[in-house]
Amino acid sequence: MTETPSLKGAAIGRRIGIGLMYGLWKPRVLGAWKVPAAGPVILAVNHSHNIDGPMLMGTAPRPVHFLIKKEAFVGPLGPFLEGIGQVKVDRTGTDRTAVTRALGVLADGGVLGIFPEGTRGEGDFASLRAGLAYFAVRSGAAIVPVAVLGSSERPGRLVRALPPLKSRMDIVFGDAFQAGDGSGRRTRTALDEATVRIQDRLTAHLADARRLTGR
Repeated sequence: MTETPSLKGAAIGRRIGIGLMYGLWKPRVLGAWKVPAAGPVILAVNHSHNIDGPMLMGTAPRPVHFLIKKEAFVGPLGPFLEGIGQVKVDRTGTDRTAVTRALGVLADGGVLGIFPEGTRGEGDFASLRAGLAYFAVRSGAAIVPVAVLGSSERPGRLVRALPPLKSRMDIVFGDAFQAGDGSGRRTRTALDEATVRIQDRLTAHLADARRLTGR
């Protein structure tokens, strides 16, 4: 039987994230009140920095269980990520264990964090994987779009994939929405339609977030 990721562990991860992110950068959080206070929620986050996951863990109003590529679970980092309730996923195929654990988080009324683009890139939601639609339609969880906007383009970075230390990071939460059409269908066509619906909402939110923050 697959064990559901620990909510207590995710709560500890949140406290670690708060200390780390606010200690090394200057997060400005906008719209956190839009995240439902209870019930299953999926945070759909754009992905342009290596700290996007920890940044959300430290700034989201609820503990978050992120789907994280298995390559990150190396050495002592593996048990640590497991301990703080994160979900290891093998991206080379359909990882049924990861799917079951992620659905377990949502069935328990928890918060699942997903990078819909799959890997770190331009952070513009241009390439959306179907996994997000599957989890949303299957669980009935609300999706909250999240834009993490930093300053990775500017000089002063110690590591290429990180924003400069002590620079401002804007984390903008959008309005919660349902991916499905209300029919409860889980067919390939329904998931394809949900994916288009999600991409439209996420892209619109990112544009709004950039206008709001001036980034």
